[in-house]
Amino acid sequence: MANRRPRLGRSLGRARSLGIAVIGVLLAAGIVVFVGGAAPPPPTTRPLLLGGVIPGPEGPIALPTDAPPVAPTEAERAWLGRGSVPGATPRDREMAERALLDMRTLTQPDGSVAAAWYGIWKYVWPRDAAWVAAAYTATGHGRDALAVLRRLATLQRPDGTWEARYRLDGAPVGDKRAAQLDGNGWVPWAVWFWYVHQDPKAPETTAALAELWPMVRAAGDAVTGRLRPNGLPPRGPDYWETRTDQVTLGTAAPLSAGLRAAVDLARRTDPAAAERWAGPAQRLDRAIRDTFGRHDYPRTASAKGGADTAVTWLGPPFAPADAGVASAVRGAAERLTLPNGGILPGEHWAGDPTAAWTPETASFALFSAASGDRAGARQRLDWLADHRTAAGSLPEKVSADGKPASVAPLAWTSAGVLLTLTALDRSLPIP
Repeated sequence: MANRRPRLGRSLGRARSLGIAVIGVLLAAGIVVFVGGAAPPPPTTRPLLLGGVIPGPEGPIALPTDAPPVAPTEAERAWLGRGSVPGATPRDREMAERALLDMRTLTQPDGSVAAAWYGIWKYVWPRDAAWVAAAYTATGHGRDALAVLRRLATLQRPDGTWEARYRLDGAPVGDKRAAQLDGNGWVPWAVWFWYVHQDPKAPETTAALAELWPMVRAAGDAVTGRLRPNGLPPRGPDYWETRTDQVTLGTAAPLSAGLRAAVDLARRTDPAAAERWAGPAQRLDRAIRDTFGRHDYPRTASAKGGADTAVTWLGPPFAPADAGVASAVRGAAERLTLPNGGILPGEHWAGDPTAAWTPETASFALFSAASGDRAGARQRLDWLADHRTAAGSLPEKVSADGKPASVAPLAWTSAGVLLTLTALDRSLPIP
């Protein structure tokens, strides 16, 4: 044994030298190496990339981050006048007006809605588009809502589901991002939301519903055909857009709202579909209560699932009021509100833990407004108004130091704010 020690020392020395050389090569290639148990640096949030958008002769024009507010054009004024601008105060109405115009600019002539007008955001997410359609409906811009819904119908896959996102020309992005089943909840809910705001006896309403119904029917059959024996949907990515091996509330909650909405629509136009879906819809709602509800509705059906913004989608205006859900929303708000005042998507969010997300903040505001908590909604809305860009647009995120971050405007946030302001003016329908 004594004779082997010098050789062992020389071997260890060579190994250390080789390791240092390998690390040097990796670093030179731009590959970061962490040794000695050191954790990688936490993810950071991009600074603001654009401050807003305005319409141009060939499509939206992106504004620099420090661009001042731009007065609406005559055409934009006329379009606003065809609907309503919600809000009880001048500041609310100013924010609502800009949100409406931003949504209009992000909505293409064929009804495609870009999430934002920059790089990897310049795609159509079915979830975002569905919320935009609902916001158009709530503000009296029903034709614009119908254009968005018709476009979503053309994007639906043959199996009744949607891709996670699409290029503006309708092609899948092709980055191997898994499809998200939550679109099968958001889109039928948006169709129902549009329909209940129309005159059901008007010929144009009947014709439009008949046009959209095949999409809703295919979506409803796709959901009910995928529910597992326990009543819950299969595992898969949701609005976090990350891989997961568990069923999430971010998928189950929208499917619950969408399936109930689809059943209500079916009772008006396709009784056989209503009978086919009623049982699964009830089983899904019961499964959500029995699994997620036993732990105060966390992200996953486990006591360790962590609070998640998706709990807000289990109550008004997406579902009837429930004391257990309301309590869970209050608890989630306490755990997810950051020092800068905004909301983090969830307790176990893998992104920047210091940056607030505005769609999530708007979801809490909407729940409060639709539940009768005007003070809670007011607090969230004021925070959103305070953290807009210089041009007045709502950004995707707000950094730890309270500055608008990422991109602006974000269509989903604009829609959430408009629905919230409308809910403060009048009650929103609940499927």
